[in-house]
Formats: sequence, structure tokens, C-alpha cells
Amino acid sequence: MRAILAGGGTGGHVIPALAIAHELKKQYAAEVLFIGTARGIENRLVPAAGFPLHLIEVGTLNRVSFTTRLKTAIGLPGAVWEARRLLTEFHPDVVIGVGGYASGPAMLAAILKRVPTLAFEPNVVPGFANRVVARWVSAAAVHFEETARYFRNAKVTGVPVRQAFFEISRDATPSSPPTLLVFGGSQGARAINKVMFESAPALRERIPGLRVVHQTGERDYNDALMAYAPLGGSFEAHRFIDNMPGHFAQAHLIVCRSGASTVAEITAAGKPAVFVPFPRAADDHQRRNAEALEQAGAAVVLEEAKLSRETLVEAVGSLMGDPGRLAQMGAAARKLAHPNAAREIAEMAAQLAGLRT
Repeated sequence: MRAILAGGGTGGHVIPALAIAHELKKQYAAEVLFIGTARGIENRLVPAAGFPLHLIEVGTLNRVSFTTRLKTAIGLPGAVWEARRLLTEFHPDVVIGVGGYASGPAMLAAILKRVPTLAFEPNVVPGFANRVVARWVSAAAVHFEETARYFRNAKVTGVPVRQAFFEISRDATPSSPPTLLVFGGSQGARAINKVMFESAPALRERIPGLRVVHQTGERDYNDALMAYAPLGGSFEAHRFIDNMPGHFAQAHLIVCRSGASTVAEITAAGKPAVFVPFPRAADDHQRRNAEALEQAGAAVVLEEAKLSRETLVEAVGSLMGDPGRLAQMGAAARKLAHPNAAREIAEMAAQLAGLRT
């Protein structure tokens, strides 16, 4: 079996794609090729995982100036032609589009060549690339039930996340003292960081014995050290947290963004969350993701425009002071988890490729 995974740009696209690739290799001895662009995180993560990566040149059409859209539109046929050339050389049995810049041209090339296609869509509302090809793809793997209406032959599989998140026991009691985990992605989130620094004294006063573990990113790390120094060792700042599942296990509550991978990790771990969606995310997908969990009773949404010392302290303080509600939110989150996502997506790809599964 030969499979192409196309797309990337951010970790939310690339990390699940790598999980799918590993599962294809494990279950079907598949030969896998990635197609991406020069400006995406796939340039670092894909070769490090041992998979070949080919780059195509393609711009963006979403939330950019008219000049940029025009330039991208003019260059799009060339991107599709280059993707078609890669398909001709590699002879894939299936092409899996994971969203992001390279996904659209590669999926269009596969459709033109009548190669079976599988769209992977982790967000409630499909990204631009998947919306373009939605009506023509052979099948789709989605995270949310409401996303299935955009595609034909859609199946709710969830988003692949590390097994360690699922191994956080639903019966385990988080560490004492009460622990708040805060992060905004690998690079941090300046809006969340700034308000956390301002809120720290009031949070400690509102929640006796509070421990905070805060992944700030490189940019705000020194400011965090200055803000937390007067509060003693109970407020920890980290540039980056390697063992995120371990910190999930210790946390009573999580404050974070709501990208697709983060939402999937929250549900896998069965943790209550206060989501602060990134307001400039493409198609406002972070807000839609967060609202889906809020409607299920698993999270609280605090929009960045309303994020302040007062609103953060009230949201965190009221939740941390109500263990029963935290337990209910965690249970609601776990009901949305998909522990077999990578395997199910790999099975869909294998079936499209004509293999018996």
C-alpha cells in the first residue's frame, strides 16, 4: 500500500497526520509520502519522524489581502500540476488531505487522476482546503458529528492524540494542592499570558493553596518569572512542557486555547477546561471547537475580547471552588473522546485503497 498525506502548516495538522502515517505503516506496511510547503512546521516534524517530505509552492486564499489572493489564485494551477507530477511518480493508492496549504492542490490533483481521496477534518467547520474539495472526496474522517454534513461518506473518528492522554485514569484524583494548568500552544499565547500575570495575586487569594503550572512560550518566559517571583514556588513558569500528559494528570482545571489537537487532548484526558479561543484563527474554528465542548457541558468559553483579570479570576475561582462541577465537566469531556482515531482513519484509507481490513 502506498499513501500520500498532504497538508500541514501547524501542529494541529501535522501531529495527527503523523499519527495516521505511523498507523498505516504499522497495520498495513504502507509506504508513506508527505506533501507540504516550505513555511510549515512539517519541515521539522516529518523528517524527524522518518518520513519523506516533498514541498510544493502554494499561497493562501483565506483571510488575506486581495493582492495575496490574486497571486495565490494565479499560482494555484502550477501547484496542482506539481502535486499531479508527484502523484504520477509515487503512484499512491490513496491520498489523505489533512488540511493546510498543500492539502488543496494535492487533493485536487488526486481527484483529477481518479485516485481515492480521504479528507481528515478535525475542526467543527472545515478549513478552506477541505471545503474546496468536500463534494468530490471519496470519504471523510471528522472529529465532530455536525461536521459530517459537509462531506459525503463521512465517519466520526475523532483526532489522533498520544496514548498517554487516554491513560490518565478517570478514577484518579488530581494532585493536591488544587492545580491549574495554563498554556497557549507551543509558542504561548500573549493575551492569556498577560492576564495570567495580572491575575496571579488575586487567584492565590481566591483559591487557598493554589498551584499554577504555566507554559508561556519563549517570548513571555522572563516576564512570567518576574510576575510569579513574589508568589513563591507555587506558581511555575515553563518555556515549554515536554511531559504534557503528566501535567494534565495533575491538573484540576486547564486554561488554554481551543485548537483541534488541544480539544482532542482535553477529551482524551477527561479534563475540565476554560477555553480562550484564538480570535484570528482561520474560519473562527477555535471558537466553534470550544463552543461544541461548552454545549456538551465539558468546558467554559471565555472570549479573548472579554478576557480580563476580573473575568479570569471569576471563571477559575468559581470552577475550582466547585469540585462536583469539575468532575461532571471531566466526565462530559471524556464522553467525546475517540481512543481509536488513528486506527479507524487508517482503516478508512486502506479500504479506499482496496485492501481488506
